[in-house]
Amino acid sequence: MKKLVNKVDDAVVESLAGLCAAHSDLIRFLPEYKTVIRADTRTRSAKVAVISGGGSGHEPLHCGCVGFGMLDAACAGEIFTSPTPEQICEAVRAADGGKGVLLLVKNYTGDVMNFQMASDILRAEGREIEQVIIDDDVSVKDSTWTAGRRGVAGTFLAEKIVGAGAESGTALGELKELAERVNANVRTMGVALTSCTVPAVGKPTFDLPDDEIELGIGIHGEPGRERMKLAMSREMVEYLANAVLDDLPFNEGDEVLAFVNGMGGTPLSELCIVYGDLKKILDGRGIITTRSLVGNYVTSLDMQGCSITVMKLDAMSRALWDYPVQTPALRWGR
Repeated sequence: MKKLVNKVDDAVVESLAGLCAAHSDLIRFLPEYKTVIRADTRTRSAKVAVISGGGSGHEPLHCGCVGFGMLDAACAGEIFTSPTPEQICEAVRAADGGKGVLLLVKNYTGDVMNFQMASDILRAEGREIEQVIIDDDVSVKDSTWTAGRRGVAGTFLAEKIVGAGAESGTALGELKELAERVNANVRTMGVALTSCTVPAVGKPTFDLPDDEIELGIGIHGEPGRERMKLAMSREMVEYLANAVLDDLPFNEGDEVLAFVNGMGGTPLSELCIVYGDLKKILDGRGIITTRSLVGNYVTSLDMQGCSITVMKLDAMSRALWDYPVQTPALRWGR
């Protein structure tokens, strides 16, 4: 194993400290709780706080999504490990301005359990807390760490759109409904070309022969639908796209956001090839791609591979996607 770390046990804290040092105009770090919050808290009393979090290793999700137009705070567990209820409570206490808090939670058993425990504690303090579970993965119904579908790259789109809704003054109840609509209209499936290596383990998470790929992989290396021989990009994309598009289903004339997400070890040049193949499939079905995103946003450490996410848009969700944003992960329009 070769990693750019000092001490393995300090890797998460040092990574978050470096992130906040690089973006000190946007975010600041609460190291005791491995929590990142917006640097500008002067206007927090004017809006609902949107907060998320999860295991480390998926950067820039979630901590890289803190800032204007996205999240107000995010807390990080150890690699592929949920943050504790204490961390989640402290993130809420740091960001709650009195207009209520919406928690966006990926559907993984540890995340769901710990966010629910934190919500119970926070409600007992008199705070107004709502949460929405994101479960956009079409690969498998139940997986290693979930009951039901996994929450994967669709989480990033939810954080952007719901964060914009909060920034524009949407009340907590309506914001929860918005998050539920986003989740209902987004679908994802991924493929792994290689495993990832957790620094504390020091070896690949799973074995994948050089001439095979895993279709439907989870962002922690959980098993997918099936393994097959390595194929051309267009063949892999066709498999993923058909699974995604047939699930909602997406229909001719639908307006969509198409998102090709890298798993951490795939170069942008290859992700662009994947996007080109996806766009041809969408065009062939008469699906109208009006927004797109390509890059490494919901990663699995150094895994080579990608996921394809398609989200059905309407006038509101399109406008909220276009809404100005200023975070380490996304910056436009401000």
